[in-house]
Amino acid sequence: MSPVTTNLLRGISALPVVRNFHPHRFPAFSRPAYLRELLSWAFLPLFLGAIEGGALGVVVKKAFADSGVSALELNFAVAVVSAAPNVANLTSFAWAALARGRPKVPFIATLQTITAVCVALIAAMPENRMGLWGLCALATIARVTWTGVITLRAAVWRANYPREWRAHIAGNMATVQALVLALSSWILGVGMDLSPRSFHIIFPALALVGIVGNVLWRRVPMRGQTAALRAEREETVGASRFNPATIVHTLRDDPPYAHFMLWMSIFGLGNLMIGAPQAIMLEDELHATYTQGILATTVIPLLVMPIAIPFWARRLGRKHVVDFRATHAWSFVLATAVLFVASLMHSMPLFYVAGALLGVGFAGGSLAWNIGHQDFAPPERDAEYMAVHVTLNGIRGLAAPFLAVGLYEGLKAWNLTPWTFFVCTVVNAVGAWGFVELRKRRRSRPATLVATTG
Repeated sequence: MSPVTTNLLRGISALPVVRNFHPHRFPAFSRPAYLRELLSWAFLPLFLGAIEGGALGVVVKKAFADSGVSALELNFAVAVVSAAPNVANLTSFAWAALARGRPKVPFIATLQTITAVCVALIAAMPENRMGLWGLCALATIARVTWTGVITLRAAVWRANYPREWRAHIAGNMATVQALVLALSSWILGVGMDLSPRSFHIIFPALALVGIVGNVLWRRVPMRGQTAALRAEREETVGASRFNPATIVHTLRDDPPYAHFMLWMSIFGLGNLMIGAPQAIMLEDELHATYTQGILATTVIPLLVMPIAIPFWARRLGRKHVVDFRATHAWSFVLATAVLFVASLMHSMPLFYVAGALLGVGFAGGSLAWNIGHQDFAPPERDAEYMAVHVTLNGIRGLAAPFLAVGLYEGLKAWNLTPWTFFVCTVVNAVGAWGFVELRKRRRSRPATLVATTG
């Protein structure tokens, strides 16, 4: 190798962003899993980008505007696709139960494949009422299977990566996912602006390329799998008997986690109310193009996430998730406040600014979402705690978009639709205040909230 090439490679490897991703930063036993998983996430999110709630909401609102359905029905279809990622979380207990005592990596890979097939099948939907609701059904099924991926992936991460490196590694995965999702959503927006019928080609193409990541994921190892599977089969409180009542038992047995979930539910409700009215307003009142709408709702937030993830990862890596949320939650309060101002002023540039601020919030949220429960859960009950968290998110995700669209439609008669986002801001602020109070309680009585180290 020439000296010039050697120096160039040394220079590249010295860049902070490259150092953050370099496997030699992590323990040797984590590197094989890290490398294979990181590479797989360079492809897998391609088909997810096509069914991101914000992007798909814009597509539904615009592509089916002349499909013969009423404006009210179309708006509620937007609510359905916005709700789908979170409503699907209601199935997390089922996935935890089905995977109980089974090797996690092949199980997850199968769910990834089913998700890709559902995304590809959206291309077959005609542009009429039947096609509209068929699209909604396929998007929901895809999100249901992806919920299994999210629920079970946390157990793989816990096995492969030590606690002190988990937030950093999760941040790297989230960074790659955000960039690929942004690319996928941007392709969808540009393609739909070129021809509204292009989704018949884009969806299967993204699914086909994304399946490469599925092939790579199947090679991810899971450390201590035999012992973990044995512990799962022997755990008497375990997920083999997961059902909705398990939520009650888990929260009753762990009051600190119950308090955390209470404020997560309030805070999360405000966030989940944003997407559907945002997509509707961008079309009905700002007449945004596909690209503009998808930029504001999806691409800009996703592009900002990699910039903000290292900032949040450092804080989550050295803090309990309660302390982390007490600071992080206010980023969403600021973002929804700017969204409210943007809607009052009908300002597309301000919608972009709000999208960037949402990206800052999503960056921290993506980390806490995946590993935050592990500050409460014992190792053998990791999937159970994650399932409680994901299921409660599904409950509020079922209500939030329809509540927001109903509020939007109610305020429309008085030309007050921007105040929908004011309500979102208030709900977010209440949830953020709750985390601050929980942090105060934890600091005054640290024994009430003990972080696990497994």
